[in-house]
Amino acid sequence: MRTLVDIPDPDVAALDEVARRRREPRAKVIRTAVHEYLARHRAIEPSEAFGLWGGGAEDGVEYQRRVRAEW
Repeated sequence: MRTLVDIPDPDVAALDEVARRRREPRAKVIRTAVHEYLARHRAIEPSEAFGLWGGGAEDGVEYQRRVRAEW
């Protein structure tokens, strides 16, 4: 998708410097920056936030019963 965005001149100059150092087109640097920004600011799914039980590894109550049965 193409889009039109106003970017202040100092930021354009900084983007050009990054693009020059990386030997990449400015557009690629901007795409990478947008991708990284969105990855950092996306909503966290509940399944990603609960350690052991993330991704449905094991039901919490079943885990308790299994561990307590070892006592």
